[in-house]
Amino acid sequence: AAPPCCRPVGVMHLLRLGLLAFSCLFWAAGLAIFTLGVWAQISLADYMTLSANRYPNAPLILLSTGAAVTAWGFLGCLGVAANLPCVLRAYGFFQLATLVAGLAAGLSGLFYREDIAGGFRSGLHRAVAGYTEDEGRADALDSLQRALECCGAEGWRDWLNSDWAIQHMTFLPAENGTSVSLPDSCCVRRKGCRNRPLLSDDNDGVAAAGIHPHGCFRKVFSLVNDNVFHIAASVLGLAFTQIGGIALACLLANKLTPRQHGRV
Repeated sequence: AAPPCCRPVGVMHLLRLGLLAFSCLFWAAGLAIFTLGVWAQISLADYMTLSANRYPNAPLILLSTGAAVTAWGFLGCLGVAANLPCVLRAYGFFQLATLVAGLAAGLSGLFYREDIAGGFRSGLHRAVAGYTEDEGRADALDSLQRALECCGAEGWRDWLNSDWAIQHMTFLPAENGTSVSLPDSCCVRRKGCRNRPLLSDDNDGVAAAGIHPHGCFRKVFSLVNDNVFHIAASVLGLAFTQIGGIALACLLANKLTPRQHGRV
């Protein structure tokens, strides 16, 4: 007689336990993707509003993907518990689709990081130039400048050529140098960013005047570059783990089918 570890029953138990563990991992990953979608919907709204590359449905894609992955992870657990080969095959097919989608999304995120950054830079310049024309973009830009403590796209000087500057006489000579008026979101204080005395126009002088000396693009670029890389790497890692889930689902479904035929 074969030892207990090599009997078919032992193999079935190992397959079931392996697929059950993988389904729980898949369910947790779906929940994480859904949470990421909620965070993107709330926290990245200003970034997407300002970008020249329109990605209005990106958070919704994350939300729907996370919900689908969570539901299918539960379905995988159900297929294992109820010994349903048809459900396990459907689960394996969904794993294959997720593998392809994950590879496409992860590689796109890695290859198009520069394109995402370039679109945001263009959108920032457009938002500064048309600050008085689009209230939605203006509010998004104000929120961004306050959150990241930055001013303009490349720096505070971007405001000198804007329509807002023409209306508010941004740069004026003063007794001990010049005075500058900028949107309130460019200053450390929420109010009082008009006629700020500027002894020098270098970063130290601008900071001494209570103005954020650095532009928003560099800060956003480093933020997006780091986050996109980590998210894309995580998605690629999750995609490759699907290979194990596909193999387990197909093996268990094939093992269950002869047994069910034998019962009939």
